[in-house]
Amino acid sequence: MKLSSAKVPKESKGASPSYGGHSNNSKRRIISHTILPFQQADQLDQWSSVAAVDMHHNNTNTNTNNHHHPQPQNSHTSTSRSSDYSAGGGGGGSEPCATGNKWASRLLRECARAISDKDSSKIHHLLWMLNELASPYGDCDQKLASYFLQALFCKATESGQRCYKTLTSVAEKGNSFDSARKLILKFQEVSPWTTFGHVAANGAILEALDGETKLHIIDISNTLCTQWPTLLEALATRNDETPHLKLTVVVTANIVRSVMKEISQRMEKFARLMGVPFEFNVISGLNHLGELTKEGLGVSDDEAIAVNCIGALRRVAVEERGAVIQMFQSLRPKVVTVVEEEADFSSTRYDFVSCFEECLRFYTLYFEMLEESFNPTSNEKLMLERECSRSIVRILACDNEEDNGDGGECERRERGSQWSDRLKEAFSPVGFSDDVVDDVKALLKRYKAGWALMQPHQDEIGLYLTWKEEPAVWASAWKP
Repeated sequence: MKLSSAKVPKESKGASPSYGGHSNNSKRRIISHTILPFQQADQLDQWSSVAAVDMHHNNTNTNTNNHHHPQPQNSHTSTSRSSDYSAGGGGGGSEPCATGNKWASRLLRECARAISDKDSSKIHHLLWMLNELASPYGDCDQKLASYFLQALFCKATESGQRCYKTLTSVAEKGNSFDSARKLILKFQEVSPWTTFGHVAANGAILEALDGETKLHIIDISNTLCTQWPTLLEALATRNDETPHLKLTVVVTANIVRSVMKEISQRMEKFARLMGVPFEFNVISGLNHLGELTKEGLGVSDDEAIAVNCIGALRRVAVEERGAVIQMFQSLRPKVVTVVEEEADFSSTRYDFVSCFEECLRFYTLYFEMLEESFNPTSNEKLMLERECSRSIVRILACDNEEDNGDGGECERRERGSQWSDRLKEAFSPVGFSDDVVDDVKALLKRYKAGWALMQPHQDEIGLYLTWKEEPAVWASAWKP
């Protein structure tokens, strides 16, 4: 395990340049205004980090020459609860691609069932049909067919591990800081998919650590620090003395490791700009989160601890998740924030057809969101779609993925209710305050129609970001 760190002394304190004047005598304005991303795009360029971009394109499984195929029908299905709050302006532009009576979903389901039944003749026939119709450059049906075809082919030929390693290797070699920085900024500009969790978690962390003078945030997220500049600004404009912040970033993905030096330099520069005493640590070289210890994290008794997990727990092997949560408990944190995408690839992992159905549902929602958020010819949209190919192969075609010892990341997402059951073993839920809810609602108003905030019903915990009334991302906060 490698530990690197850098300290930034406090130089000055005041409202941040280019963000407009902030009132230092209003805690409410500090929380609601400064933690919202995208105050100004040019300011974000000073600190923005990168997204891991999978640049791989499997040309052997796609055919860009569009053959005759059934025309998609206009349909959209919704099976979720209605949202309590809706937000958003203008209308969407592209045609949705929900899993209704679409040719791609029908053929893909038939192929998945044939693979489960080991019907080789039907498998060959359906794979051939999908290969003739699929294209990563076509409409939503053609794109879904293209990326799921790769996973189904790997499953049928038992080549998932090899394909996954190739996709990962290509993604790591093609990783560029500048291009990926532009990608993540564009994604955050057009969709709240990631910024929703940032705003909710930052609000909970700021409230839990209010009044503390030595803060230590343990960031286990692989979100490349895009969450923290707005929190730094909020700390700089606190009514009392600006606290000292230690940020420890736990890196488990090789793709992220390659850009952490650049991110570290940008974070330190931004902390100096904000006048926040700052220490930045990076922990790398871990095979899995179970290797983390209190000593390795550099936790001191006089620090107020916050543990931030955004998309991190799903990368822990299912059988090890309880132990990792218990390790968080041993740190005695003031707050633990957990943000995860709303899907269940855990309870269905031994039932291929059921897992396939859930995977198709989730990625259809994701692809539809991308289709309506970006321009049709957007390169960023194509890059984000290609990034999904690695995850889909990992979920559907890598049997015993948690025991193969290849160092790859687990992709077994769970729903908010499932994570709540696990977290309740060590923590108690913390409801989001009205201020934080208002911040999230203000954030959603910046985006196109279709996004909404859904608050919990009855025994549910946390907040849900919904797209077309379908829960997409779940955010929660916990205390010992």
